[in-house]
Amino acid sequence: MRTDTIAAISTAMSNSGIGIIRISGPEAFDVADRIYRSKKGTKKLQEQPSHTIHYGYIADGDEIIDEVLVMLMRGPRSFTAEDTVEVNCHGGVLAMKKVLETVIKYGARPAEPGEFTKRAFLNGRLDLSQAEAVMDIIQAKNQYALQSSLSQLKGSVLRPIKELREEILYQIAFIESALDDPEHISLEGYPEKLGEKTNKWIEKTGALIDSFDNGRIVKEGINTVIVGKPNAGKSSLMNVLVGEDRAIVTDIAGTTRDTLEEHIFFGGISLNVIDTAGIRDTEDVVEKIGVEKAKEKAESADLMIYVVDSSTELDENDNEIIQMIKGKKAIVLLNKTDLNMVTTEEQLKGKIDHPVISISAKEKTGMEQLEQTLKEMFFHGNLEFNDEVYITNVRQKQALEEAKESLKQVRNSIDMEMPEDFYSIDLMSAYEALGRITGESVEDDLVNEIFGKFCMGK
Repeated sequence: MRTDTIAAISTAMSNSGIGIIRISGPEAFDVADRIYRSKKGTKKLQEQPSHTIHYGYIADGDEIIDEVLVMLMRGPRSFTAEDTVEVNCHGGVLAMKKVLETVIKYGARPAEPGEFTKRAFLNGRLDLSQAEAVMDIIQAKNQYALQSSLSQLKGSVLRPIKELREEILYQIAFIESALDDPEHISLEGYPEKLGEKTNKWIEKTGALIDSFDNGRIVKEGINTVIVGKPNAGKSSLMNVLVGEDRAIVTDIAGTTRDTLEEHIFFGGISLNVIDTAGIRDTEDVVEKIGVEKAKEKAESADLMIYVVDSSTELDENDNEIIQMIKGKKAIVLLNKTDLNMVTTEEQLKGKIDHPVISISAKEKTGMEQLEQTLKEMFFHGNLEFNDEVYITNVRQKQALEEAKESLKQVRNSIDMEMPEDFYSIDLMSAYEALGRITGESVEDDLVNEIFGKFCMGK
C-alpha cells in the first residue's frame, strides 16, 4: 500500500459557490502549512486541534491564490483514517485548479480515481461492500437507490455476511481441532448437526441471491415496455410519463413504427420506458418490423404496460396481447376514459389476472393509482431498508453463488458419508467466497479494478 500524501478536487469541475480540494496522507498538515496563510500570518495548522476550521489564504510564495476555509481532521477520525485537510475555496474551475496545482507543487501527488475511498478500505475504515456503496450513492438515480446505498454504507450487507463467515469459521475450526485431537473431541453425530446448519446457510445465501433482482431494479430502474393496439394511446402515455411531447401523437393508427426509449422518474421510481409500435396484423413491411421489435422487447421486460382503448371493442389483436402478458408482470391501463366507454374494467378483469387501472392520458388522470400499483408490485408498497437486505452488485451476487455452491458440496459430502476433512475444504471455499464481498479475501488486482471505476476525488 502506498502511504504518500495525495490530493484531488472532490467537488464537480464546474462553476459553483464552493470547491473542495482534499489532501490525505502522513504529510497532509505539513503540505497545508507550506501554502496556508492566516490573516495575521502566524498560525500553524500543525499545531491546531483536529476537526477545526480556519480562515485564511492559499499562497504560492508571495502570490495569493485564493481566500479559503481549511478543515483539519487527524487520523484515524477521518474518511481515509489518515490525516486529512480539506481546502474550501471559491468554486470557479480556474480557482480550484490553481489551488490543486499549488498543493501538488508543495508536496502532494495527484490522487488516482477512487484512491481516497480505497485508502479508507485498506485502513479498515470501510469494508468492500461499504466502499462500493459510496460510489452507488454518488450514482443513485432515484430515492430508493439512494436509500439502498445508504443502508449498505451503514452495514446492511456487511452484517449478514460477517455473521455467516463467523458461523462457518467456527465449524472449520471445530473439525480441524477434532481431527487433530480425536481423543478429546468427538465427531460422533456431528455430520447431522452440520447438515442442519448447512441447510440454513444455503437458505440464507439463496435469499441474498434472490434479492438481486429487486436490488437491480432499485439501482437501475424497472425495464418497462408499453404495448397495445395502434392508436390505443401508448405514445400519449409515454409523453405523460416523460412530462413533455417526446413521442409523435396523431389520430392515424400505426404512427409509431420503431421503439422509443426514455429513462424517467415516476413518483421516486426509475422507469426505463420503451414505447413500441402498435401490435396488429399488417401488410406494411416497415410496420411489421416494428411489431416484431415490440414483441421482442416485451419478452425481456421487467414490466409490461398494456394500454387498452376503452372507446373501442376488444378484438383479435387485443387477444394476442392478452396472451403475451400471461405469466408476466403487467399492468393494464384502460385509456380514453374521457370518451364514451365501450370496453369496461369488468370486461377486462374477466379476461386477465393483472391490475386494471382506468386512465385518461389526454386528461392525465389515473397516474396516482398507477404510481401506487407500481410500488405495491415491485416494492410491496414502500421500500424499507432497516431489516431487508438488497444485493445490488453483480460481483457480490457472483461471490454468493460461489459460496452457495460450496455449501451444497458440503451437504453432498454429508449425504455421501464422506470423511470430515472433505467438509472443511468446501466450508473454507464458502468462507473465502463470502470474504470477497467484504474484501477480507480479495486480490490486489480486483481491489484496483473496483476503485479504478470511482470518480476522481472520491
